[in-house]
Amino acid sequence: MEQYIVSARKYRPATFSSVVGQDALTSTLKNAIATGRLAHAYLFCGSRGVGKTSCARIFAKTINCTNRTPDGEACNECDSCRAFNSGASMNIVELDAASNNGVDDMRQLIDQVQVPPTQAKYRVFIIDEVHMLSAAAFNAFLKTLEEPPRFVVFILATTEKHKIIPTILSRCQIYDFNRITVSDMVSHLGRVAAAEGITAEPAALNVIARQADGAMRDALSIFDQVAASSRGNITYQSTIENLNVLDSAYYVRLVDAFTAQDIPAALTVFHEIRRKGFDSHFFINGLGAHLRDLMMASNPATLQLLDLPDDVRQTLAQQASKLKPEFLYDAMGICNETDLNYRTSSNKQLLVELALIRIAQLLNPSPRKSGQGEGSLKPIQPAPAKATAAPAPSSAAPTGIAQTSSPSPASPMAQEPAQTYRPAQPQHPVTNAADPGAVPPPRRKEATVLRVGVTGNDTGRPQRPAPASAATMTRTPAELTVEMVRQAWTEFANSLPAAQNVLKSELLKLTPEKVNDRWTVVSDNTVVATMLTQSADLIAAGVRQRLSCPDFNYELEIHEGELPPRYWSQQRVLEHLLEKDSFRDFYNKMKLSLI
Repeated sequence: MEQYIVSARKYRPATFSSVVGQDALTSTLKNAIATGRLAHAYLFCGSRGVGKTSCARIFAKTINCTNRTPDGEACNECDSCRAFNSGASMNIVELDAASNNGVDDMRQLIDQVQVPPTQAKYRVFIIDEVHMLSAAAFNAFLKTLEEPPRFVVFILATTEKHKIIPTILSRCQIYDFNRITVSDMVSHLGRVAAAEGITAEPAALNVIARQADGAMRDALSIFDQVAASSRGNITYQSTIENLNVLDSAYYVRLVDAFTAQDIPAALTVFHEIRRKGFDSHFFINGLGAHLRDLMMASNPATLQLLDLPDDVRQTLAQQASKLKPEFLYDAMGICNETDLNYRTSSNKQLLVELALIRIAQLLNPSPRKSGQGEGSLKPIQPAPAKATAAPAPSSAAPTGIAQTSSPSPASPMAQEPAQTYRPAQPQHPVTNAADPGAVPPPRRKEATVLRVGVTGNDTGRPQRPAPASAATMTRTPAELTVEMVRQAWTEFANSLPAAQNVLKSELLKLTPEKVNDRWTVVSDNTVVATMLTQSADLIAAGVRQRLSCPDFNYELEIHEGELPPRYWSQQRVLEHLLEKDSFRDFYNKMKLSLI
């Protein structure tokens, strides 16, 4: 019986033309050989399985070939080529630096360098995993690498170029190998399958290529594994079962459930996946990757960046056309947040379930925008006025809108402190408490809101960042996106010194939102309100500087009581849903099915 050879060895490239995915690099090497412009030292860099050592062997074989073909390949017929193919060539020396990384090993190599070639023009030394050499070995090798004998060529190969000392790098011509693309892998695997008499579905080969993560050697190893398990008939279903890959159809069903705001359907899909033995962490990361693919597929310009078959791209494009970009951004953010909290969560299943519930509710109309439903923003009723109360402020004074220019000293606003609570205008006239027949207005039970505007007239605070020059302030408020504002907000908070750690932690808890062309930050902690309003100008100046937008303004809304649903925590969302009989019954059934 003929001895079996794995595909990674059997189909290892033997010529430049058979190297997969490195056309530009192999063309350069062939041109250098054809013109005789050979360097004395080369450094091949790249991730695993991309062809570094294979190209080094092909290069060494070709420069010693005495009868090269017109296209610059080795002839495989001369004495040098036959000796190389049989493994008996004395002119090509391979050294594994991982197991020969000491000074003594390098001294032995330096002694071998002095021996001239036999029946060839060059002696080629291929040092694999060269980054494993010790610092002393590198230093001992420097002089020989810089000025070797004229018949010596060094080819160094490494997966970690950053670990090589600069003095070695400066003595070599550096070639960076690319990761193999999915399309190149699929084409090569198709040729291997045809040569081996194996039938393979293109979708199955695509799964294998994606699992290989840019390494051709890994792709061939996975190909052998799947071919053995499927007895030479590689199908998509057998491939995902053998490699324990979650079928993308589950993610398509999930997104359809999100679009229909069908929470039970989304949770049902998740529990189907768990029953198949997939880890919840693996699932939430896969969902985030699928949402990312949908985001890329939503635009024809980025659709081509997906390493997927054409039919899969079209399926993603059709599903993405039904979704708004804002939904995809927020859903990816929830997946990323769940991924970060997964390791520290004591109830990981509940964490993922709440993430799915939050995503399914993203398409619900926001009560802050519609003005309907629980949690809608309503101004507070003012307390009954006293007989000696000061007159109400003028209607011209801003109540919750940010100002960018400082008032003149003579204006009434200049005499008023900048950091004060400014309740929204009352909906009903204030009743004078001095009138014995007056009935005070009833106390409202719903959440109350205090709007704090940014006036920007605090010029004496030393912590305030220096304003950017007019040349750098180029953006207008209309050009700002939610991602830009949130990033600037977070960068400013992280830039605060250690003395302001309390302010930093409170700022990081807040998330700017855009509501009706106004930027709003909502908090449910009135105790923190004073600290935030005292630093209002400092915050505004820092965020404006990072946004390059001098007209950026925001409101700080302090909810005394219940937050609107948009800002509920995961636990609060679950408690609210469990108040509904239909969802509570469904949730209890799902829990019982897992016991």
